[in-house]
Amino acid sequence: MPRKVVKLIRASLLCTAGLLIVVVAAGLGFRAYRQHLAAEALAIRSPNGVQEGGFVVIGSIQQWVQIRGEDRNNPVLLFVHGGPGSSTLPISSGWQPWEKYFTVVQWDQRGTGRTYGATGDATAPTMTLERMTQDGIELAEYLRTHLHKDRIVLVGHSWGSFLGIHIVKQRPDLFYAYVGTGQVIGRATFEKAFEITIAHLQTRAQSVNNTEALAELAPIASQPAMNEINRLVAEKWSRALALPPVDSFNLAGPVAPPFMPDFALLDWYNWSKGMAFSAKYLRGRDSPMFQRDVASLGFEFPIPMIFIDGDEDDITPSGPAERYFKQIIAPHKDFVLVHGGDHFIPFDRPDQFLADLVARVRPFANPPSTGSR
Repeated sequence: MPRKVVKLIRASLLCTAGLLIVVVAAGLGFRAYRQHLAAEALAIRSPNGVQEGGFVVIGSIQQWVQIRGEDRNNPVLLFVHGGPGSSTLPISSGWQPWEKYFTVVQWDQRGTGRTYGATGDATAPTMTLERMTQDGIELAEYLRTHLHKDRIVLVGHSWGSFLGIHIVKQRPDLFYAYVGTGQVIGRATFEKAFEITIAHLQTRAQSVNNTEALAELAPIASQPAMNEINRLVAEKWSRALALPPVDSFNLAGPVAPPFMPDFALLDWYNWSKGMAFSAKYLRGRDSPMFQRDVASLGFEFPIPMIFIDGDEDDITPSGPAERYFKQIIAPHKDFVLVHGGDHFIPFDRPDQFLADLVARVRPFANPPSTGSR
């Protein structure tokens, strides 16, 4: 190859690399600027407020805990995230109004986000429902001491609602109330979700007159057993008919996830890795959510029990949760069915969710004069 051609190629590659560096640097600079603006917008400035985050030794490992609120005298609300492995840190800016009424605690569970980043795969043998239930209990005890409270409120979402029920069942003395949203009961939850998926596929197939799909789906619709053969058929036609994903939602909040302050690119890497890691042990047909049922814990709870579910939740449909709820015996219970609500009400309807928290949950937390130590 002639030297001139080689020089031209080298020059072209250098130019491309230089442009790439400029573009990446500009993108990172823009992200840093947006994160700075977000930090200013989300800063807690009230004199009795709290804004902190750090690792706490829970279950003999370092686990990340974030605490935010405008008034330390407010009730403490521990949000137990779903997924499993889906840290809420980058998607919680819509909860800023909550911080006026509650001290909001977010927790990267074992195998999740920053906690996963601190431990890596070493926690694999301990990724069990029993160990994570004890983690939640230890965290609640830590929060009582650290924030000088007698009790706290637990809000569990999706997988976190399944875990949360186990936590409050074992140690109800730590909690003023339990709130479940996207409530998981056990296998019945996912059997109902599968039934809904088949119905959506039939509707889609009818709309495009796909007779082959209708023929394959008809026997499943008549008996929607969630076995391996039926699941493969559902996956096949979900792809072929381009069924929209059921796990998408419209995030409501002032800060888009890529620009959340104090959330580095490494955090995003650990967020993604933690999701995959947790799924290996806590999702699927052999996971606790499929193999166990919260009804096996019994129906008596000595604390208020509140469920807030959406009537359009196709991931954890409200039907099984409502049937379970009717059997609960508690000093107070409340089932709220949000019209048009999906699986992600705390994130895409944070103001509406807050209104229910303030009206239905906060009164059970002792007022500041008697609720703190």
